[in-house]
Amino acid sequence: MLVYLVLKFLHVIGAVVLLGTGAGIAFFLLMAHRTGDAAVVAAVVRIVVVADFVFTASAVIVQPFTGFLLARLLGFSLCQGWITLSLLLYLVTGAFWLPVVGMQMRMRDLTHQAAHAGNPLPPEYHRLFSTWFAFGLPAFAAVLAIFWLMISKPQIGW
Repeated sequence: MLVYLVLKFLHVIGAVVLLGTGAGIAFFLLMAHRTGDAAVVAAVVRIVVVADFVFTASAVIVQPFTGFLLARLLGFSLCQGWITLSLLLYLVTGAFWLPVVGMQMRMRDLTHQAAHAGNPLPPEYHRLFSTWFAFGLPAFAAVLAIFWLMISKPQIGW
């Protein structure tokens, strides 16, 4: 029973970190972006990159392991519809998140250069921000769908 509770605790904490960090990063970078101030955006995007590596990446690694161990412990097959769909959505999330990490690092560099030189945010930054925001929407929606699947465990036949 203790193993189950520890695994479930770690899995839930990982899910909350994924959702919370994603929402927090999006909110703070959007608010910084709206200022149009290169120094403000540079400071926030620098923190966003660190947060993504410390929190999001850690949770991304822990989630599949705790999920697999929980499924085995509870006797669930990974071929059950809700688990299979959750795994597919997890891959979709990753497919959008991995490029976003690169975008954030490039935005960090561009905004730092602009702030240091006293220049406005460059056009490349604005293009990256738009793409970053567009990639965040399906990734966030997929994470919300995974939450729903994990809570409701619907019968999904393939």
